[in-house]
Amino acid sequence: MAKKDKSTFEFPQGVDPSKYLEQLKTMAEEGLSKAKETYEQAQAVFAEAQKEAEAGLSTMQSNSAKISLATLNSARSNTEATFAHMEKLVGVKSISEFMELQTSFLRNQAEMAVDTAKSMQELYSTAATQAAEPVKKAAEKAMDAFKAK
Repeated sequence: MAKKDKSTFEFPQGVDPSKYLEQLKTMAEEGLSKAKETYEQAQAVFAEAQKEAEAGLSTMQSNSAKISLATLNSARSNTEATFAHMEKLVGVKSISEFMELQTSFLRNQAEMAVDTAKSMQELYSTAATQAAEPVKKAAEKAMDAFKAK
């Protein structure tokens, strides 16, 4: 008796292949539907993230302008103080007067440097916090959207 070769894709005798095809079709349609839904959700999340990024960029530009302005104001103040100090030095009549003016100028410059460092630190801290906030919110929204799935 010769053995008949069975194809891998043959269904056992008595099994209706149309039932399996219907199940496969249904599973494929459900998978496609879920994929479309996930894609639409991802698009919405990415659009929101883009809006947040644009808002963050605007905030960073604003903070950058504030920091630049503060730097220029500091440089202007230091330059004006140096010129005023030089004008005073021109009129010096004794070594003791020179030492007094120089000591006073150095003390004032040190105080200005400390004040400038504090204000710059506040500006940079504010800028960093404001820059991170939109990114944090966008990441949380994205994570929440995908957790809901």
